[in-house]
Amino acid sequence: MKHISLGVFEMLNPNNGLPTWTHPDAKANSWDQMEYWVRTAKLLDEAGFDFLFFADTYGFPTIEGTVPEEVIRHGIQFPGLDPMLLISALASQTSRLGFVVTSPTTVEHPYATARRFASLDHYTAGRIGWNVVTGSSQTTTDRLFGLDDQQTSHDERYARAEEFLQVCSALWETSWEDDAETRDPEMGTYADPEKVHDVAHDGVHYRCHGPFAVSPGPQRTPVLFQAGTSSRGRAFAAAHAEAVFIQGQNAPQAAKQVASIRETARASGRAPESVKIISGMTVVLGTSHHEAQVRREELEDLYAPADAAVVFAGMTGIDLRRLERTAPVTEAVAAGLDSQQGQTLIDRYVKPGSPVPTIGEVLDRFRLQALRGFQLTGTADEVAQRIQDLVETTDIDGFMLEPTFGDSDVFAEFAQTVVPLLRQRELMPPIPAPESPVATLRERVTGSGPRRSSHHPSRESGQG
Repeated sequence: MKHISLGVFEMLNPNNGLPTWTHPDAKANSWDQMEYWVRTAKLLDEAGFDFLFFADTYGFPTIEGTVPEEVIRHGIQFPGLDPMLLISALASQTSRLGFVVTSPTTVEHPYATARRFASLDHYTAGRIGWNVVTGSSQTTTDRLFGLDDQQTSHDERYARAEEFLQVCSALWETSWEDDAETRDPEMGTYADPEKVHDVAHDGVHYRCHGPFAVSPGPQRTPVLFQAGTSSRGRAFAAAHAEAVFIQGQNAPQAAKQVASIRETARASGRAPESVKIISGMTVVLGTSHHEAQVRREELEDLYAPADAAVVFAGMTGIDLRRLERTAPVTEAVAAGLDSQQGQTLIDRYVKPGSPVPTIGEVLDRFRLQALRGFQLTGTADEVAQRIQDLVETTDIDGFMLEPTFGDSDVFAEFAQTVVPLLRQRELMPPIPAPESPVATLRERVTGSGPRRSSHHPSRESGQG
């Protein structure tokens, strides 16, 4: 049985997705407090989790340029803080836990992004990863940054991301030779100028000339995560990502996704197993299956249909509230509500050869599932067995635990009851001894060395 990667999915908002902040066990009064995140990071570190993953976006749901009342009133991805500013503090209070931060390739510049992650590679001693996204709440973000007259198509955003990553890779991998930084006080030489090289990139979207002003950290390049599920997104992930985040909804669907990503990686010249595939999962535990099911129903009762419709519209640009619930969802296209922004999510519900769901059915399914992964409900033994079954039937490499009611108690419960069972089943390694060397995030997630393979496509094409 292979060892799985285990992470936690979080957002610096009052809620993770649909509102749950009103529940007594939520983090309504702590999500914006440093102490809460330090406590959470320590908990995960001690339990042997591999990483804490922060989803992030500059945007929030809007519909036709207007912020729905529910967004502000109910705290739907609003307000939101910058998780990147937390990482150094969390790293200083933990010893092994890695951190993955989302950063877009749309409104940032490659040099600034490369500088931030290279700095965090130093500050975390090689425990940093980058979740590469081409855009999130893109229409809203474009308006906030004054780019609403420059909107690009779904595929164009990926083309831009390809070049963005190429520039970052050149800065990380080619500007400094390994022995360039000498720090020799006797010779008065901090770094050898013959071994620090200019990057020269003149591309379609970006220009960058000069040396990189950050010396290499333990990993040089942060571990690259990617979560695109469209065909273009899968191709980008298979070519560049070291870990791909999917939202498995059932075992057959997840197995198909895993096989597709691995085959696309093979077609890109990579070893299929070099791409680690990690799914989200929402776990509700109980001392009995019945107790867990009652808690699951309590959680799902918090998901208001009106909030689900707003989130769906904000993510897709498709406001299904305008149409009758009994109408087929394809009427959204006929009504002119279709958009590039929503193609991936609509494809999730409309399958060739299957009956077209109604708008009401789509919204009901979205309310309960949204973009969460596997839904596991039961005792600790039942959940551990289900995780083992998923690994065996899908070839998945790991899971990210998603919050339920909000507070980190759900992670503590999982760590105390399920993690020991996963170790008994040899799905997780023993907790390393305190004196053992600390692995980088790349070593923990990919099983390779601390730096990217010299054969990786992004590294080979790094010189712009």
